[in-house]
Amino acid sequence: MSRSGDECVVALTDQWYITYGEEEWRKTAEECLSEMKLYHDETRNVFDHTLSWLNKWGCSRSFGLGTRIPFDEQFLVESLSDSTLYMAYYTIAHMLQNGEMYGRDTSLVKPEQMTDEVWNYVFCDGPYPKSSTISESVLNKMKQEFSYWYPFDLRVSGKDLIQNHLTFTIYNHTALLPKHQWPRGFRCNGHIMLDTEKMSKSTGNFKTLRQSIEEVSADATRFALADAGDGMDDANFVSDTSTTAIKRLTNEISWMEDILESESSLRSGPSTYADRVFLNEINIAVTETEKNFNEYMFRGALKTGFYDLQAARDEYRFSCGTGGMNRALL
Repeated sequence: MSRSGDECVVALTDQWYITYGEEEWRKTAEECLSEMKLYHDETRNVFDHTLSWLNKWGCSRSFGLGTRIPFDEQFLVESLSDSTLYMAYYTIAHMLQNGEMYGRDTSLVKPEQMTDEVWNYVFCDGPYPKSSTISESVLNKMKQEFSYWYPFDLRVSGKDLIQNHLTFTIYNHTALLPKHQWPRGFRCNGHIMLDTEKMSKSTGNFKTLRQSIEEVSADATRFALADAGDGMDDANFVSDTSTTAIKRLTNEISWMEDILESESSLRSGPSTYADRVFLNEINIAVTETEKNFNEYMFRGALKTGFYDLQAARDEYRFSCGTGGMNRALL
C-alpha cells in the first residue's frame, strides 16, 4: 500500500546493477576522496556517509534517451550512471568531431573506430592500438590533449548530486583510470533562491542571467551573486542588492575620477604614518581576497576586496586631515 492508501503491484523485471560498495572498489574510492579538495567539511561528511551506505545501483532502463548497454541492447544506461566520465570525453571531443557539434561527415573519427583498444591508449596509458585505422597523428593528439587537461582539478556541482552522480564519478574514475588521473576536487553548492523564495517559473519568481544583465549590468549581477552566500546552504540572490550595487559602483568610479582630477586635494612627497598604515591595509585586502577567491568564498571576497578596502580608504582619508592623501598611493 502506498502512503496515499492505493494498492501497488510490484513487478519483477530484468535489471542490471553496478556493484558500488564492493569492498576493494570502495577502498579505492575512499582513497581518492581522502586526497580530494572539497572546500567544506560538510561536503566531505556527506561524501563519507554516501560511501558508507551506497551499494548495488540499478543502472538500466528500457526507454528514454541514453546509451545502450553494449552487451544487452534492449536496455539503456540510466542517466546518473551514464554521465560520470564525460569530463574525460570533453578533452578529446573536438578531435573526434572536428569542431562540429553533431559529428557529421566532417568528423575526423568515426564512432566505430573508437574501439576499446583506442580508448585504453588515450585514457589509460595502454599500448598503441596497431590495428586502429585512425591516423597516428590524430591518436597521439587525442592522448596529448587528455594528458594535458587531466586529472581535473575542480568539478562544480549541486549538493543534491553528492549521494549519487558525484560519488559514481569517483567510483568510475578509480575503476577505469590510473591513480594519477583521479579527480582532485569538487566544489558543491546549494540551490539559488530569488529574494528569499525558491525560484519557480510557475509562480513567476524566476530570473535568468541574461535578464539580470540587461536590467542591472553584468557587474551588478556579479556583485549580487557574490553576496548571495557561500558554502552548501542555498544562496539568496537579492534584487535590491544588485540595484544598490549599481549606485555603489557608480559612486566609487565618480569619486575616483573627481579626486584624481583635483590637484589641490592630493599631496606628493615622503610617506607619512597614515600612508604606511593604508598601504598595509591594501596588502591585507589583496592577500585575504585572493585567499577567499581560491577557496571559492565569494561573499568573503566581496567583503575583503570591496567593503573592507573602502573602509580602510575612508579611515585613511580621515587620518590625513587637511594635509591631503598621497597621490601615488591612492
